[in-house]
Amino acid sequence: MIGWSDEDGGAPVALILGTNEIASAVAVHLWRAGFASVLSHDPHPPVIRRAMAFHDVLYGETVAIEGVGAEPIEEGGHIGFFGRRDPRIGVTRLGFSDLYPHTRFALLADARMNKHAVKPDLRLLTPLAIGLGPGFTVGGNCDVAIETRPARNGTVVGAGATDGADGRSARLGEAGGERFARADRPGRWRTALEIGTRLYRGVTVGLLDGVPVTAPIDGVLRGVVRDGTEVAEGVKLLEIDPRGRGLASWTGIDERGAAIADAVVRAARAHRPVAAPVL
Repeated sequence: MIGWSDEDGGAPVALILGTNEIASAVAVHLWRAGFASVLSHDPHPPVIRRAMAFHDVLYGETVAIEGVGAEPIEEGGHIGFFGRRDPRIGVTRLGFSDLYPHTRFALLADARMNKHAVKPDLRLLTPLAIGLGPGFTVGGNCDVAIETRPARNGTVVGAGATDGADGRSARLGEAGGERFARADRPGRWRTALEIGTRLYRGVTVGLLDGVPVTAPIDGVLRGVVRDGTEVAEGVKLLEIDPRGRGLASWTGIDERGAAIADAVVRAARAHRPVAAPVL
């Protein structure tokens, strides 16, 4: 069972690995449930749905998701402010080993969404370790796991392993995996386009080491890797929402993120209820 306050009476601190849209949704929902939420950046895979994430806080931008703001943490010692119910979410490039000496984490959630990476055992690092997506086994490398595959999205796994990656993308309108453009080589990604831009199939969205990368279908630019990012071969560079401006969405917390974040909060409350949710 986890304690819900730190030594000086502040809020319990939740560390979420990742700065993508799923990690950001988890951070917001945990914050509303009474946690101080801190996001720790991992560069793999690169974040594309940046208008749905706190990722760009790392670059000095002001970001708010559903009314919840965020602030960068440059030094490990600054994490203590967030344990005293700072009204924002912390975002940092620092890893667990840099942050651990400065606070006791009540919860750690791995939301990096790196489906094919080997997942470390998180259980020795925190009273409650939650793994999101493929590669997690309850009792093996986490205490609780959450499914992220479309058919079982948000299912809490209390025993056994999560489903493996199947290479299939959830449908968005009439499009599946074909709405993404991927890097066909490693290199530096350059783009001047903003998320939310209306695009047509074949229009150049950016350059990967000087080679044009085009929109794979008609629609609205839902996500794109930040300009100047070094990327690995095979990663997603951009996503197109084919539903058009009337139905397309590229900001806030979407249905998938909300389901996963709700599951994380349920898992946390199963260990001990949160006394003072933020309304």
